[in-house]
Amino acid sequence: MLNFTVGPVQSSEDVRNIGHEQVPYFRTEEFSKIMKENEELMLKFSKAPSNSRTIFITGSGTASMEAVVMNCFTEKDKVLVINGGSFGQRFSELCDIFQIPHDDIKLEVGKALKKEELYKYDNQGYTGLLVNVHETSTGVHYDIEMISDFCKKNNIFLVVDAISSFLADSFDMAALGVDVMITGSQKALACPPGISIIVLSPNAISRVENNKVRTMYFDLKSALKNGERGQTPFTPAVGILRQINVRLKEIENSGGVEAETKKIKELAEDFRNKIKGMPFEMVSESMSNAVTALHPTTASANDIFLILKDEYQIWVCPNGGNLKDIIFRVGHIGDLTKEDNSKLVDAFNDLIKRGIM
Repeated sequence: MLNFTVGPVQSSEDVRNIGHEQVPYFRTEEFSKIMKENEELMLKFSKAPSNSRTIFITGSGTASMEAVVMNCFTEKDKVLVINGGSFGQRFSELCDIFQIPHDDIKLEVGKALKKEELYKYDNQGYTGLLVNVHETSTGVHYDIEMISDFCKKNNIFLVVDAISSFLADSFDMAALGVDVMITGSQKALACPPGISIIVLSPNAISRVENNKVRTMYFDLKSALKNGERGQTPFTPAVGILRQINVRLKEIENSGGVEAETKKIKELAEDFRNKIKGMPFEMVSESMSNAVTALHPTTASANDIFLILKDEYQIWVCPNGGNLKDIIFRVGHIGDLTKEDNSKLVDAFNDLIKRGIM
């Protein structure tokens, strides 16, 4: 199968080889060394401010979203949520669960956040802002510099879910004044799903340390304490963390985060050029390098997903809910090449010849 989804994605041979190995015992100096290397490289690649820390959660990206919301905010906060799709909605629902007062900026499918929409909330006493910088469900990449300026002006604690954007789009945590960044193992890190990653600025660490939470597994104070010795409070997904170590070093040895972002950008541009003239409409007003969201004008998006999967052995990324038949997505992350793009475009052309699309 050729995989153009946005997670899990195709992994390199070195990452896959680790997956074949017996999982070792982890309460050892050897594993602690791996974890400290993982933390150091994550801080480097996210361009985190000095004295930041990295936490590795065994759980999907939503686990880290939940951990951040419960550890960084209380009922005394007033939070603004950028809600432009299913992942923005998830932040809103988490605020509801933990009874954190919040307002949502609701955006239509595919629409970028405009300055005038954001600045309606200027000087309104907000203490936090939650944003999925790349709303993966619709392919919209928000203007993070604009959001950063707004948060700096209003002294707002900024949480960025960069789960599908990390490594694919330029991101400088320190320059942007981001307090928390979240990402996951199965996106551009191109490892199996099962680990999500939280990068905390010193300001965020202070919030975590001073906030009392009613949780055991998601207590970030405990995670920070254990991380000092290169360990986690509970048994982690040891094999995936070893794969992350290989992958981070792979990126470092290939030119670092800038080279990886450039590669993904070139793959995205190559694909978008190759589908010009085909019966698709681009969904997003502001696209991430990570994915292209497409609205087919002559067929059901879900039908295309199923036929590609069953007859061509190619995965693209479907949508659910009311977007199921309207939008599918093509990812540009993972171990893909421009030749792979051509194979998918050839399949599209064949669907057109067959009268399916």
